[in-house]
Parts: sequence; C-alpha cells; structure tokens
Amino acid sequence: MKKTISLLIGLFFIVSFLHTGFAQETIRLATTTSVRDTGLLDPLIDVFQKKTHYKVQAIAVGSGQAMQLGRTGEVDILWVHSPDDEKQFVAEGYGIDRTTIMHNDFVILGPKNDPAQIKGIKKASDALKKLATSKALFISRGDNSGTHKKEKELWETAGVIPEKEKYYIEVGQGMAATITIANEKEGYVLTDRSTYLSLKKSVELVIVCEGDLALINYYSLILVNPDKFLKVNSKGAREFLNFLLSKEAKDIIENFGKEKYNEQFFFYDYLVK
Repeated sequence: MKKTISLLIGLFFIVSFLHTGFAQETIRLATTTSVRDTGLLDPLIDVFQKKTHYKVQAIAVGSGQAMQLGRTGEVDILWVHSPDDEKQFVAEGYGIDRTTIMHNDFVILGPKNDPAQIKGIKKASDALKKLATSKALFISRGDNSGTHKKEKELWETAGVIPEKEKYYIEVGQGMAATITIANEKEGYVLTDRSTYLSLKKSVELVIVCEGDLALINYYSLILVNPDKFLKVNSKGAREFLNFLLSKEAKDIIENFGKEKYNEQFFFYDYLVK
C-alpha cells in the first residue's frame, strides 16, 4: 500500500513538472504595430492561451523588422503586411505557409483646414503630388514597415522624391506614435484606417484621402521555416496559425471595434472550412 501511495505521489510530481514545463512553452510572434496598437492582438492571444498550454510573446515592429527577425530565427511566426517583401521572404526559404488572413485600408490624414487642398482627390498618388507642390508638412514612419513601403510606392507613382525636401520628416516610429507626431505638428500622414480609428478621439487630424484601390492593406501570416533554424517552435507556431484561421478567431477579428468604436476595424479574408 505504501509503495502504491509513493508511486502515485511520484507520478503526481512528474505530471505537475511536465504541466509546468508545458505552461511555460513560448511562441514568439513578430507582428505589426497596427495589430498591437488597435488592441486586436490582446483578445486573440487571451483566448488562445486559455485554450492551450502556450504563451504568446508578441513583438510589435514594422513588417520589415519583423521579417528580419524571421531571417535570424528570433521568432516563430510572422503577422505582417508588406506583400512583395513577404513573397521574397518565402522565396528565399525563410518562411512557409504564407496565408492572407485579413485586410483594412490605408488613408491619408491631414489637418482640418487641409492646407494642401487634397481632400476629394480620388487617387492617393495624385494627392501626394499636390501635397508636394504645396510643400505642406508630411510625416513619414521612415521605418521600413509595410506602411512605409506603401507610402514610398505612392510617392514613386506620383513621380516625387520627397526624402530631401524640408516638408518631409521621417520619424522612425510605429504607427500610433507617428500619427501623434503628425497631429502635434499639424502635418499629413499615411496610416492604416484601424490605427486611426483607435486614436480618433485623441487627435485633431481627419481623413483627407481614402477609397483608392491602391490603398487596400492585406495582412498575412507566415511560419518561420524550421528547416532553417532548429530553435523555432514550429509546433506551437502551427497551432497558433491554425487558431488564427479558425471560425473563433474570425468572429473576434470581424467584430473587433464594433462595440467600442462603432466601426469594423478589419475584414477577414481566409475562407474558414
């Protein structure tokens, strides 16, 4: 009887030890500042962690920085929004199973008095061309993020090279911080709509250009290739990916923002089976 009790106690401690180890297993996610700054990431991670033994450690940076972390094996999964760079990342063998999960759109914000007089212009590149002519202040993230890449693409389409102009300021900050700086300096800025909506009550800037198809903003998930890095938590990353592609996650994403802001922040693109 004593041997049986000792055996059971021993098994209990082994199971407890294993459970504790599992509870501490971490998934390293590199995501964009817009996914974090809007608040969307919190409910998704909260639900996932309650359902599994994993802990998600999120690093919010620009998409370029996120993919660099993937190239060095410092993270397990990416949630980014820079399609051309994502394709290159996968083609180089650093990522697998790239999946577009959702979208929102970019907008150009500016002061209410709109000194560049760009409100109503349909094409974003035309709006930037007029802004350059007026030499109205423009605040750029300047951080190689997906938003910064989109901004540079629009300037190129406009035929403008703004980097050496006095009206153009690169701040090297995330989206929320860049909007705040633009608001303080009464300048224009390109942002994703969702981050703007989350800050709308605290800034004076308003949307002055929107609706151009060139401004659609797609977000994708990419697993870091475990064949490149032995330390990648491929099992955990796969489980988190599958959760984000589930109906439960879809409902969270599509309903996010509706209650607090009366706006839908993101639109889910993955076809849930």
